[in-house]
Amino acid sequence: MQSLKGWFRNPEEGRADPAPSRLKYRLQRWMLTPGIRFGLRFGVPLCLILVAGSAYLADEGRRGALQGLINDARAAIQERPEFMVKVMAVDGAGTSVAQDIREVVPLDFPVSSFDLDLEQIRDVITGLDPVKSASVRIRPGGILQVDVEEREPALIWRSREGLALLDENGIHVAELGRRSLHPDLPLIAGKGAAKHAAQALRLFAAAKPLGPRLRGLVRVGERRWDVVLDRKQRIMLPADDPVPALERVLAVSEVQDLLERDVASVDMRLAGRPTVRMTENSVENWWRIRQLNGGGQ
Repeated sequence: MQSLKGWFRNPEEGRADPAPSRLKYRLQRWMLTPGIRFGLRFGVPLCLILVAGSAYLADEGRRGALQGLINDARAAIQERPEFMVKVMAVDGAGTSVAQDIREVVPLDFPVSSFDLDLEQIRDVITGLDPVKSASVRIRPGGILQVDVEEREPALIWRSREGLALLDENGIHVAELGRRSLHPDLPLIAGKGAAKHAAQALRLFAAAKPLGPRLRGLVRVGERRWDVVLDRKQRIMLPADDPVPALERVLAVSEVQDLLERDVASVDMRLAGRPTVRMTENSVENWWRIRQLNGGGQ
């Protein structure tokens, strides 16, 4: 029996091996990695674009022309009618405060909304003494809306510079020409009095029973208060806890009419030893009566 090897012959025998070489195989495997594929797909074109752009912008004339196109396009968008602010509306402020706001925010209308720094405008407005808080926004229709909350005057402070209005926290509100312009507001005086406005208001609340006799409070030595009444009477309060000391004097006066007598001052600076000082006329009358009684014995 003849061998089968002679009957069957490999048709590929004598041809080149189609398998890739080791170097080509490794190169194909390297090209199939995700990082290399991404770099070839996006990185190489991006680098070419950057190189071309850098070469184009290397010329100063071309850079200027490109910047001009960008500026023109931006201006065409920013200056569209729907983005223009034409007027400013101020609500919540009096006539004088509204005028001050328009003076510190000098805008030349119409102006593009892109050119407005709303935070900076708000900070400028809240920097005014009478303004407690403010909000700034752009309303539809090209309106710059400013909503203001003014400080409410709570006290009048008399100092060397004159009269000034203060709010409940002692913050300056405005200058005051005459006391008669705000006769309903309580008066404080003395150096450093504005820093203790809250305490002064508590004292005024405690002193309500004195009614129209109360003239005001004076800060003494920047550490304590004197309550000033009519007939040149004074209640000298301690530096610590002045409100209970004042209430104690008012309670005694209500029972014994202390402040209705010829009293020049009531000294409460020492809680354990309150002192009452009489007026000069009362002292003279007391000495005169004593001498008469002594001469009659």
